[in-house]
Amino acid sequence: MTSKSQPKHPGGKAPAPHTVGDGTPAPAGLLGSIEHVVVLMLENRSFDHMLGLLYAGSGNVSPAGQPFEGLTGEETNPDANGAAVQVYPINSKTANAYFMPGADPGEGYSATNSQLFGSITAPNPPVATSQGFVTDYAYTLGWEAKEKWSILPGTVASDIMGVFTPQTLPVLSGLAAGYAVCDHWYSSVPTETMPNRAFACAATSQGHMDDKTKTFTSPSIFGALGNAGIGWSIYGYDADPLTRHNFPDTTSADDSHFGQFADFKTAAAAGTLAAFTFLEPSWDSAGNSQHPNYDVALGEQLIHDVYYALRNGPAWNQTLLIVTYDEHGGCYDHVAPPSSAVPPDDSAGEYGFDFTRFGVRVPTVLVSPLIAAGTVFRVPAGSMPLDHTSILKTVELRWNLPPLTKRDAAAPDVGAVLTLATPRTDDPLQGVVVPVSSGTNPSAEQPSHLQQIHAELLAQLPVPDHQGGAHHLMPALRTNADYKKYIKERTAAWKASRKGSGARHA
Repeated sequence: MTSKSQPKHPGGKAPAPHTVGDGTPAPAGLLGSIEHVVVLMLENRSFDHMLGLLYAGSGNVSPAGQPFEGLTGEETNPDANGAAVQVYPINSKTANAYFMPGADPGEGYSATNSQLFGSITAPNPPVATSQGFVTDYAYTLGWEAKEKWSILPGTVASDIMGVFTPQTLPVLSGLAAGYAVCDHWYSSVPTETMPNRAFACAATSQGHMDDKTKTFTSPSIFGALGNAGIGWSIYGYDADPLTRHNFPDTTSADDSHFGQFADFKTAAAAGTLAAFTFLEPSWDSAGNSQHPNYDVALGEQLIHDVYYALRNGPAWNQTLLIVTYDEHGGCYDHVAPPSSAVPPDDSAGEYGFDFTRFGVRVPTVLVSPLIAAGTVFRVPAGSMPLDHTSILKTVELRWNLPPLTKRDAAAPDVGAVLTLATPRTDDPLQGVVVPVSSGTNPSAEQPSHLQQIHAELLAQLPVPDHQGGAHHLMPALRTNADYKKYIKERTAAWKASRKGSGARHA
């Protein structure tokens, strides 16, 4: 489908910095003119896999003349026989292009170690070669086939070396080139979804290193904002957000902080977005999260819709949009993650992990009319690199909040990406055609992992029943549709019980 004609927001000087909720002056520089930080966190894709070819046609130099840590096209990984498997472009002629790499690659701490070091145990010192992606994918395809996981017919281990072209991902690539791309942004921990999303919201996973732990007792950025009198919102896509149930200060918060994508669009159009907005994609396997092997084109549509909801709203000139991914999800990346991470707290790490290593690079794009086109945004060499806690640091700096842990205290913020005193009025996505996939989603009828987590958390909520207590057991759920129905109904029952109790929540 083609993006509709989008009106350009009127230009004008950026507003002067004002004060934050407690009367403290806003930070110096252009970050002080940002009224709204909006984060869209998608699922399980690496930097090279999505954006590694962004500037391949110009020798990995941006139009602004900045170096870009992309692919040359000569990168390889050995297969099980030691033969070199070269990276290759996923273009529109590639069979099932938007369902690549065809199956869910290995996730988690052990799989990430296998991809980076060729062993499920990290060496000491942890010097990564990033030469284990093909062999780990071969292993993963083997056990997934035995367990009857969803695998696109014809998928082979070498498919993990497929990388999207800018033409195949015109929305993500258009924003990356039209505003700023971060080519050294790392997931916070070398493992799967829930620990990384915990770091993105609370700067710690409290020692946890896999998705078995679904809730955390630490304070989150949302509670910190609320305590300071600063507005915040979390939006799901077509269901109330999963993130609401991960932290005590979000679970106990008032319903007014939460909604769905339609509510986000309404708030953006009205200019009533909160200071900090966190967006979730649709978690179901037919949805737009871009989790392998779901439909990447639907995620392109979501990014497009988020961008235009903000761009066409009255607060566009005061908005910073951050599009990122929680973890690499086993997809290929050639850059070794740094080993300079600051442990967030004194939590003992599972698997003996000490939290001094970052996870694999993930795509991160920064969008604002105060950002120059063609920006490659990095922090100076030798300094703490960008990771998900840089989002927290940026919010904390903007609204004068204390850090949540030692990790976000040490993290760099992204305020320096804002360099234009006069907001731009051009539109880098003008005329871009949002891609539509061909072929059939092999996972569409199956429940997703995050749907299952969402349902499990909802089942544990205290909803009084006819016996006068909470005796709920989650029913047997088998399909995507079963989970969607249960999540919707259980959420409604819980929210109704909260209203019926007469409770008041901050």
